[in-house]
Amino acid sequence: MVDGKDTTTLRPLRPAAPSDGPPAESGAAPEAPAMSVPRPRRPWLRPQTPPTDDAPRRSTGQPARQDEPQDRHKPDDRHGPARADDDPAATRVDPPTRTRPAAPDKPAGARRRRIPFAHAVRTPPGRVAAGAARAARDWSRRPSGRLTLPGVFLLFLVAATAAAGGLLVPAALSSRPVAVDASASAPATAVDPALGAGAAVPTPTVPPPGGPSVAAPTGGAVLVPTSGTGRPADALAAWAAQVGPKVGIDPVAVQAYGYAELVLAQTNRSCGLSWTTLAAIGHVESAHGQANGARLGPDGRAAPEIIGLPLDGQDGRMLIRDTDGGQLDRDTTYDRAIGPMQFIPTTWQEVGADADNDGRKDPHDIDDAALAAASYLCKNGRNLTIAGDWWNAILSYNDVRRYAQDVFDKANQYGQASRT
Repeated sequence: MVDGKDTTTLRPLRPAAPSDGPPAESGAAPEAPAMSVPRPRRPWLRPQTPPTDDAPRRSTGQPARQDEPQDRHKPDDRHGPARADDDPAATRVDPPTRTRPAAPDKPAGARRRRIPFAHAVRTPPGRVAAGAARAARDWSRRPSGRLTLPGVFLLFLVAATAAAGGLLVPAALSSRPVAVDASASAPATAVDPALGAGAAVPTPTVPPPGGPSVAAPTGGAVLVPTSGTGRPADALAAWAAQVGPKVGIDPVAVQAYGYAELVLAQTNRSCGLSWTTLAAIGHVESAHGQANGARLGPDGRAAPEIIGLPLDGQDGRMLIRDTDGGQLDRDTTYDRAIGPMQFIPTTWQEVGADADNDGRKDPHDIDDAALAAASYLCKNGRNLTIAGDWWNAILSYNDVRRYAQDVFDKANQYGQASRT
């Protein structure tokens, strides 16, 4: 060195660290890269902590060493720029995690709408029904199912029967009520109450050539007058004169009731009608033609005419508009019951009869009215010697159980009184 310059040629120094980095056992090697951690299925449930620049932590969470010089492993600038992976102090930054987009703002107090049993709604109904059927079939094969199913089936039958009875029985009662309270006192032999009491009644015999005849209670055949020769019921005058005082009925009315029984015995033998039944109806309806101050004449006609209250639907009466133009009941607004047997005009037009041979059907004549009532009671093939048919016949005349009971009691009374 002459001129103050050092011209000595020196070999370049070795790098401070090998090209592939310091050895692991030297303690200067950078730490191993952090292992990737599986991302949770719901990252939006994790609290978000934004990274800070001043945190002296690596991705593994280990604090940096404070006693190491920051440029201990920094390569020499003369050998080129330093690589990023050669800097052991470099901090590894994890890739940002995907976050769920925030839901739109909702007003305070709003609740999420949930559909109950949403999983059941998604199941097709056919599949649900098939599954239920399979489950029921499997259960029925078990001991518990074998014991329970018969009981459930019987319970279902009982419930179905009760439901059917609740629907059908009221409908039947509304159309034709049965006198349940009166049937308990009906004769045990199931015959007409009057006949069961042994009532003395005329019995038919074979008619002789001269005309029909009837047998009087005292015996002997009495010739019944033929048509056009007078009132046929007069043939029973002697019998009615004996029975009338015993039962407390006008003999003219007794003749009408007895004659109606004889006619039905010849024209409808299967009916088995007794005169005591007609007498009981006549008593309940008009006191044998003596209601409203009326009296029966020798010809059997009530005077003045017996006309009931208007059937206007008031006070428990039926509502029936006028059907005869007032010809029979003298009322052009509503129908009224008329005569000793209290027929409605429409019923009289159906079953009216001429029993006294005067050429006309008069509802105010007890002979005509009694024969019409007998025909009405024997309709539809009824056999009045059977208790059920007897009650149904009386209820068809007046659809009131108390009425049918009163008729039964009175008919039984007349039958017992006529035996004395």
